[in-house]
Amino acid sequence: MPTYPGLSAEAFKHPLDQQAEQSLRSVPGFDLLASTFIEYFYERPQQIFLLGNSIQAGPRQYSTLYGIYRECLRDLDISLEPTLYVSQSPQVNSYALGQEQPYIVINTGVLELFEEDELRTILAHELGHIKCNHTLLIQMAVWTMGMAEMLGKMSIGLGSVVSTGLIYAFYEWRRKAELSADRAALLVTDDLRPITTTMMKLTGGSNRYAHECSVDEFLRQVEQYQELEQQNLNQLYRFLLNNGGNGAFLTHPFPIERFYYLRAWSSSPEYARIRQGSYARAGTEGSIEVDTQENQGEVERLRREVEALQEQINRIRRTPREN
Repeated sequence: MPTYPGLSAEAFKHPLDQQAEQSLRSVPGFDLLASTFIEYFYERPQQIFLLGNSIQAGPRQYSTLYGIYRECLRDLDISLEPTLYVSQSPQVNSYALGQEQPYIVINTGVLELFEEDELRTILAHELGHIKCNHTLLIQMAVWTMGMAEMLGKMSIGLGSVVSTGLIYAFYEWRRKAELSADRAALLVTDDLRPITTTMMKLTGGSNRYAHECSVDEFLRQVEQYQELEQQNLNQLYRFLLNNGGNGAFLTHPFPIERFYYLRAWSSSPEYARIRQGSYARAGTEGSIEVDTQENQGEVERLRREVEALQEQINRIRRTPREN
C-alpha cells in the first residue's frame, strides 16, 4: 500500500468541499453560532457514552480491524491516533467526530456486510474526515439542527441565528465533505475496485445475494445516473431530495454520485502527481476561525440567558416534590 509522509489535507481536498465551506462561513450568523457552539459544547459526555456502550478496538479487541486501521493511519500520516469504537447496531453506518479527542465509530452492521479490503476503504474514508478537520463542522451541523428543532419549544436567544439558509449551507457542505473523504480512501487503497464494491453495497448490498450482484452492471447504472444529471429538471429533483424532499436532509451524496466523482479523480493528473510523491505538505490549515471580538456583546447576552435557564433548572431540582 502507498504511504504519504507529511501529507496535507490541502493536497486532496475536493474543490466542491472547499467552495461549500467558504459559502457556509459567509452565511450571516455563522460566526456567532460558532462562538456559541465552542462555548457550550462538550465532548466528554459522548466519550463516556462510547466507552460504556461500545467496544474499543485495539491489539486484543477486534485485532484484525485494528491492524487495518493502524495501516490507514500510517498511510495518511496521522500521528495522533483517534480512538476506534465498534458499536452494536445493524445499521450500516460509521462516523468520525471529536476535536480535542477525535474518534471513529463503526457499527457491527458494517463488519457483517463488508470484506477486509472494503473495511480499509471505510476506515480510510473516516480518517479522511479527521485529516481534513471536518469533525468540528460536522458536530456544529448536528448541533445546529438540534437547536433548530428545540427552538420550536424553548428559545435561548438563537432564533435569529439558526436560519433556514444556515441549515441548508451546513448540509450542502456535509455532502461535499464526503467527496474529500472518499479521495482519502482512494489514496490508501490505490485501487478503485474495493471502493466500487463498497459503494455498491452501500447502495443496496446483501451478503445473502452477493453472488447475484454485478460490478459491471453497477458501473452501467453510474452512467445512467450521470445521463439523467444532464437534465435541468432532474437537478431540481436532486436538490429537493437532498434538502428534505423525502422528509429529512441528506448528509451524504448518493453512493453512485460519489463513485462518479471519485472515478474521475482516479484518472486525473492531480491524483497521479500525489501518487508520485508530489503533494502539499502538512501545515496549519482547516481550523475554524471565529471573529469573537465582533460578536462579544451578543455572546455575552447568550451566556447570561443560558446561565439563567440553568439556574431555573437547578431551582426546580432543589424544590421538594409533594407525595
